[in-house]
Amino acid sequence: MEKNIAIGADIGGSHITAAAINLSTGNIIRESLTERAVDNRASASTIIGVWAEALSNTLSKVTFGDVKGIGFAMPGPFDYVKGICYIRGVAKYENLYGFNISDAIASSLDVPPDFLIRFMNDASSFAVGEAWAGSASNASKSLSITLGTGFGSAFIEDRIPIVDGPLVPKIGCVYHLPYRDGIADDYFSTRGLLGRYKKETGKELSGVKELAQLYNTDKFIPELFRDFGLNLGIFLAPWLKGFEAEVLVIGGNISHAYDLFGSHFELSLKEQNCNCEVALSKLKEDAALLGSAYLLDDHFWRSVQHALPLM
Repeated sequence: MEKNIAIGADIGGSHITAAAINLSTGNIIRESLTERAVDNRASASTIIGVWAEALSNTLSKVTFGDVKGIGFAMPGPFDYVKGICYIRGVAKYENLYGFNISDAIASSLDVPPDFLIRFMNDASSFAVGEAWAGSASNASKSLSITLGTGFGSAFIEDRIPIVDGPLVPKIGCVYHLPYRDGIADDYFSTRGLLGRYKKETGKELSGVKELAQLYNTDKFIPELFRDFGLNLGIFLAPWLKGFEAEVLVIGGNISHAYDLFGSHFELSLKEQNCNCEVALSKLKEDAALLGSAYLLDDHFWRSVQHALPLM
């Protein structure tokens, strides 16, 4: 009988979330949902141990014989084909550099040799999840972005990440593209918003949530969000039009403040003659879980393998 359960695992900067997903229906088996905090500066063995404990807990909630394997939504740099971590130069997971995560997880969980462990970029996983079961599920072509600690993005056609060709930027994402005196990630992120606020006011805030809470009492913040929306529209419009995206899906922590910049963003797109539909993520944190679990779908796996080395 065909195994129809996959484990999706979303590796965040300070946590792991895992859940069992029914590949036939796209439903998350809620009683299997597990989240654990992770010290991203801990030793490799400690980090792997926390991940393995979370995955073991999720696996214990389903019949192991029904599980095809585990799909990971992983931040990069990462070898998504071989399962080797190459994160270096950032303050998270540096002690995993050079580790074969696939082998380490298989050993920690003591799974049989035919148990599948697969990996995909976290932004791509979010976008695939939205294309499979979320706000882009009725679109052939979509762009999904996550506005948060970083500026994540992935172009999707028929649920497959598009990472090369004339219609998308190099490696199929936009964070690295030149923008003003840096790159897009420097501006369209929490760091960018808080950095501009500090530059203009001299004040440091803890996050975008605090920024939003001060919207009605700090006269500079409405201008900050207005400029964020207008400039994001100007930046994204050429790529949305060139790719012929039917829908843009927005997720990430900054999306929770969409009511403060969304109208400016949508106006900006229209001014650039971009008529792409804009939708907030329906799935939110579940999107990456679904997208990573979808790696265990045989048709998707055959179709996405060519893209993994370029992510």
